[in-house]
Amino acid sequence: MRFEGLKMARSHNILVLNIGSTTTKAAVFENDCPKFKETIPHDSELTAPLSGYMEQFPLYLERVEKFLAGHHIDVGQLDIIVSRGGLTAPLSSGVYLIDQRMCDDLRSGKYGQHPTNLGPLIANDLALQAGIRAVIVDSPSTDEFHPLARISGIPEIERKSAFHALNQKAAAGMAAGEMGISYAESNMVVAHLGGGITVGAHCQGKVIDSTIGVGEGPLTPERTGTLPLMALLRLLESGQLSLADLRRQLTSEGGLLAYLGTSDISLVETRIRQGHEKALLLLQAMAYQIAKEVGAMSTVLHGKVDSIVLTGGLANSAMLVDSIIDRVKFIAPVKVYPGEQEMVALAAGALRVLSGTEAIKYYGQPE
Repeated sequence: MRFEGLKMARSHNILVLNIGSTTTKAAVFENDCPKFKETIPHDSELTAPLSGYMEQFPLYLERVEKFLAGHHIDVGQLDIIVSRGGLTAPLSSGVYLIDQRMCDDLRSGKYGQHPTNLGPLIANDLALQAGIRAVIVDSPSTDEFHPLARISGIPEIERKSAFHALNQKAAAGMAAGEMGISYAESNMVVAHLGGGITVGAHCQGKVIDSTIGVGEGPLTPERTGTLPLMALLRLLESGQLSLADLRRQLTSEGGLLAYLGTSDISLVETRIRQGHEKALLLLQAMAYQIAKEVGAMSTVLHGKVDSIVLTGGLANSAMLVDSIIDRVKFIAPVKVYPGEQEMVALAAGALRVLSGTEAIKYYGQPE
């Protein structure tokens, strides 16, 4: 991702935080250049005794503070802090100030519980210490859904937008740049392939439909994806599975882990090379389900798709990517961006605010 049109009068120091379900990623950027960065694994032995994510706040804050101290960075040296967003009220895409109302909603979990809720809270805490602004960019709660995408099947349940907006939009922007077209004038299907998998339909710069990260879409390394509803109800009625058990399987004990005992895609590939037929079946099933969602989202775009984009950590798996491409290449050209573009995308959003090229938005205020 580039920073065209940004004219810097001076250098800016930006702390970038991305807290996910398995790692905390922290970096300090000088303008568009990362000076220091670390990926800090979440130690299950440290976090297991804690009953909820909010109770983990001091631990996560301490890790970020150790990152800063290790690189001799004082918060007073920073110009802005930017975090991956958490589960908030629906937002349009853009850069939002982290304020008390947003923090209260994240703490309460009223829009959902996820480790990402901690990132803005930590950013806000550090920003208050330094007397600077803290922001989020293209939140997971970004909502640009078409009205048709909201209909579920019963009035009491509305489909909500909750997907990897930051990485999907960053990868789509990269693809548009490579093709010499504007993201705002393109149609793309973008699949974020990671611990969570989401597949979105990008129409003229807006994500008008997407699978959500939990309980919908393909199976993932640790999540179930969509399940057969009636069979699930019968399982709950049988007493074999409690509601708490189901919640764990949906979010962290399903998918490849439930079938193979591992969520490590590299280990799955190793087993396949050793001739393990079950490992091959499960990897192909995940690719099959991802491809089905890509096909479904292409119909949302009336078949007018400029590119299919695969991104995220699992896009490093040649076996998985090749299997997906084999099924979807007839729809449109496929571009692959392994890994996540999120840290650069976060820094870019903060830099646009600092340079004055993008106006900051405020949580809960109409645009």
